[in-house]
Amino acid sequence: MNRGEMYRSVFTNPLGIRALLWSKLPLAAFAGLRVARLDETGAEVTLPAGWKTQNPFRSTYFAAQAMAAEMSTGAPALWFIEQSGEKVSSLVTAISAKFTKKATKEARFVFADGAAMRAAIEQAVRTDQPVTYAARSIGTQRDGTQVAEFTVEWSFRKKT
Repeated sequence: MNRGEMYRSVFTNPLGIRALLWSKLPLAAFAGLRVARLDETGAEVTLPAGWKTQNPFRSTYFAAQAMAAEMSTGAPALWFIEQSGEKVSSLVTAISAKFTKKATKEARFVFADGAAMRAAIEQAVRTDQPVTYAARSIGTQRDGTQVAEFTVEWSFRKKT
């Protein structure tokens, strides 16, 4: 198993992701984030509703939604970097959000443009220049109601 596939199996395995989150992102682990899907097209991250992610208005706190949106774009970025076999730095340089409906139930944040993200990473490797990529993550509840739309801007740069 190559490093890319090992990385993917850790992210998508319920025990693997819990261990990874508690060691590297304890706030995301406490909130209960899970990677439901990670593949060539992107990723899907679940965010539970409830007391750990709730704000005083009985809806999901915007910061918890931002964590889920960032993870839905960050997991593929890290996986694509591992698959490249190159040393590439990744950094969130901006984030914007539009909240379209009050989130009161479990939400799923989906990033679905893996091909464009992979192309940005490959361009950074090929040109030795930083490349910025704006990744869009859509949050919906189980009934399909859209609750948020995030744009997470990533900067990729080949390490020298």
